[in-house]
Amino acid sequence: MEYKIIAKDGRAKRAEMKTVHGTIKTPVFMNVGTVGAIKGAVSTDDLREIKTQVELSNTYHLHVRTGDKLIKEFGGLHKFMNWDRPILTDSGGFQVFSLSGLRKIKEEGVYFNSHIDGHKIFMGPEESMQIQSNLGSTIAMAFDECAPALSSRDYVEKSVARTTRWLERCKKEMARLNQLPDTVNKEQLLFGINQGGIIPDIRIAHAKTISEMDLDGYAVGGLAVGESHEEMYHILDETVPHLPENKPTYLMGVGTPANILEGVARGIDFFDCVYPSRNGRHGHVYTNHGKLNLFNAKYELDSKPIEEGCQCPACRSYSRSYIRHLLKAKEMLGMRLCVLHNLYFYNTMMEEIREAIENHCYDQYKARKLEGMAAGSK
Repeated sequence: MEYKIIAKDGRAKRAEMKTVHGTIKTPVFMNVGTVGAIKGAVSTDDLREIKTQVELSNTYHLHVRTGDKLIKEFGGLHKFMNWDRPILTDSGGFQVFSLSGLRKIKEEGVYFNSHIDGHKIFMGPEESMQIQSNLGSTIAMAFDECAPALSSRDYVEKSVARTTRWLERCKKEMARLNQLPDTVNKEQLLFGINQGGIIPDIRIAHAKTISEMDLDGYAVGGLAVGESHEEMYHILDETVPHLPENKPTYLMGVGTPANILEGVARGIDFFDCVYPSRNGRHGHVYTNHGKLNLFNAKYELDSKPIEEGCQCPACRSYSRSYIRHLLKAKEMLGMRLCVLHNLYFYNTMMEEIREAIENHCYDQYKARKLEGMAAGSK
């Protein structure tokens, strides 16, 4: 991997990250395809058309449904889903820990029951690395504990210490796996995850500790899980300066366009969130003038595209009226068009962000973009 900062504007950075599956231009929004596909009938050909750079899939979900060993038989997730650009796989930690009633945390890992059929599963750092190695993703995430945002200081301290021990095990296991003769991707990269709830000194101490481990990249996890936006931004202000600037940074599970704009201003490279696809499937679409709910009656005879000037597949060919009709009739094409538009909107916004940083006018761009979108839902 080679990570090179192209331009900086304040703390915002525009970089390029060369990987075995191609170069990623950052800041970047990763399009979330949990089980190897974007929900809403979006194909990998669609992803290329709407300017997707990185697809994100989930270790836990692919392990319990279809299975990572079967995917390895196909030559890895890239070949399985016909995608030739980078893939990041989430470690499964967040999903496992969200199964609060079905799991038990131990030092060796987590024992839990599958949400599909209830069968017992164990996942620890080594198992997570092995599954991700079978998938052959470009970037693998370390297995961590995502503690609830408002956990007590005592719980957070113990959780972060365990996450650090697990990270050491992840690094050791990945080094071993990348040397095996039958490994799908011997150049697989490992990102560590900073945790610490909303307690700044714990976050900072953990950032310093994992920075010394010389990983390929660093994520800030455990945010957007119940705390306010202001608390999230404060944690980023406090934490990111203590992560290596010469390595990519990733804010996990975030977020809205406004969250992304604020995250970039604080030095974040990578983002992911289900919002654009989830909202699209419910007829909520993003524009530069606020978010629209296409189920609203005022769009019944509206001949305009979702957004004038947008070059996504939906806006190039269809009216708000027709898409509303499809949504009301529960035709999948309506959901598909809205998802394509939203992902195109996000991917295009990231292009604009990169250009603004290069032109040293990011603050002005951010203010203009936020003001335009402040019109709110309609």
